[in-house]
Order: sequence, then structure tokens, then C-alpha cells
Amino acid sequence: MNHINIPIPAVGFCPPVYVCHRARLPFVPDGNLDKPFWENAPFTDEFLDIEGSHMPLPRFVTRAKMLWDDENLYVGAILDGDEIWGHVNRRDDVIFQDNDFEIFIDPDSDTWQYYEFEMNVLNTVWDLFLPVPYRDGGSGLHGYDIHGLETAVSVDGAINSPESENKKWSVEVKIPFAALTECLKERRTPKDGEYYRMNFSRVQWKVDISDRAYQKRTDETGKVLPEDNWVWAPTGVINIHYPELWAFVFFSCDGRPDVSYTIPEDEYRKWELRKLYYAEKILYDTKGHYTSDLKELTDLLGQYAPNEKNASVRDLPYRIETTTHSFELSCPSSEEGYELVVYSTSKAEKVPRR
Repeated sequence: MNHINIPIPAVGFCPPVYVCHRARLPFVPDGNLDKPFWENAPFTDEFLDIEGSHMPLPRFVTRAKMLWDDENLYVGAILDGDEIWGHVNRRDDVIFQDNDFEIFIDPDSDTWQYYEFEMNVLNTVWDLFLPVPYRDGGSGLHGYDIHGLETAVSVDGAINSPESENKKWSVEVKIPFAALTECLKERRTPKDGEYYRMNFSRVQWKVDISDRAYQKRTDETGKVLPEDNWVWAPTGVINIHYPELWAFVFFSCDGRPDVSYTIPEDEYRKWELRKLYYAEKILYDTKGHYTSDLKELTDLLGQYAPNEKNASVRDLPYRIETTTHSFELSCPSSEEGYELVVYSTSKAEKVPRR
């Protein structure tokens, strides 16, 4: 069988929804979340395996929380567990060679032009910008830096010391909106009720203790075992770079703890187009061409989708246009006079109806 480069996720479209409240106090980063600054910020649900809730629960609990103001987005996270270690100490090195905490941000929910941030327990950071997802031929811009970034780490235990009473480590991150809005049309801070698409990830390596130090566990051939990937919003594949499945973070100016938001209808319709996008990519991988035949695409969904949730599409008036090397999928928006489009490059947008 031909290799499928962009597999259909093993999860349906049910991203977490988080209400990000306004920060009420000045931010003084020390890595500690047990302080007044974070009191009105709810925790996310506990992280799950990246492939979904059908996988075993992570060995350690991870939760995060967020706040915002006119200038900055604030993220805090607590990473439980007694395996606290790190070695990467140079900025923009590959942080996930250590256990790490990662942040992903797509400000306009189009799956393009998004941001990745990683840090380890040594407070070493790696920030990069992705114009296009890796799956669609993109690459990260490693020269990108978050200007005004502030980070801090707090450790309940000791670093690189297995004999210590290690319990957890926690992080705080301040990201200026000015570093996240350069590619937006209006280049502005979010307004009340608007949302970003975001995800958090925790990389955790399996380790053994040898000579009073942590050593990555290996198989019988001496090869290091794969890392665990625990995330807030599972993507259904071992690949965090499926922004269409990241969580919805709504920015609220309402200080009530019970304020709530729902995912817009257009995002559900975009997901239906996204399933057809997966099918087009599978068709190209297996047959070498794209198709404008909706039935051919839905037959592929039935054949390749890991579960029934993604094995079909809703009954919508789809339009499918193809060329030798590209395709364009569209359906009506829930907003009168507009349509939703997903391109072969994976970018999604709402445009005036043609």
C-alpha cells in the first residue's frame, strides 16, 4: 500500500473550549502559579495522549491556564511528576530532546502562519514561526523571536537529581500580542468574544536511572524509545501540526466565572471540508491525481478513516474544483453572502460568495 502522508485523524471534531479572562494584577514571573495573579484563571482539563482518549492516560498530570490584557497573553502550566531533568541550555536548540512544555497558537484559525514555543525545566526556550504546516511542505522559521517574551520556571524538587523528592515543575510565559498579530489583516489585540486556536503539548521521555542520573530508555538494539506526547487537544495522529483540531480559546472581558462560548457553526463546516481535504491527499498519494467526484472522496473516507466520526461528511452543497496539481473545496458559510474554502495547501478561509 502507498504511504499516506496526511492520515485522517483518529478523533472527531470536538476541540476543548476555554474562556480566557482578563488579568487583574501585574505579572511578576517566577514560575509559580499559586499566587493571586492566577486566581481567576481556570485550569484546562488534564492533558491526554496526542492520539486521543482511547489511548492510555499519561503517567503524569499536566494542566495549564491562561489570562490576557491589552498587551499580552499569559500562559501558566503545572507538570506533575518526579522525573525532572534537562540538558539543552542554548536558545533555539531542539528543546524536545529534553522533557518540555510547548505552546501552539493560530490566531485566525486558518491553519497557516502559526506560532510554536517550547521550553524546558532549565528555562531554555525555542520559538519559531510556521508559514505553512510541515505536512503541506512548510518549514519552521527558526530565526523568528518573540520580542518581549518573558518566561520563568519553578521546581518542586531538584533538577537532574533522581534521589531528590521531586514532585513537579511549573512554568509561566508572557507573550506580547504584537508578536502574534503581524500576519493578521488588522494587526490588533483580540476583542471580547473573539478566539484563537491553541494547543499545549508536553514531551516526556521514558527514562531509567543509572549512575544517579536519568538515562533515556532504549530497546534491545540500543535505540532510544519514542517520546510520549501529551496534549490539551488531541489531534488523533502523532503529529501536533494539525491546527484544525486545536482548542478554541475565547477572550472574555466578562469577569463572571460562568461565562461560556460555543464553537461557531462555520468551524464545523470547515471540518467537513477538511475531511474532504484528507481524502484528496490520500487519493493523490495512492492514485497520483485529485478528483472533483464527491462520491470518490467519501468512499476514500469510508476506507481510510480510523473511526465512524470521520468516515462521512454532512449533506452540504459542496463545490470541488481540481487541477493537475491542486484542488479547492468550498461550501456555503453560515453567514449570508459568504462561502468557506479549504485549499490544497490546507489553508482555510471565508470569502465573499462567487
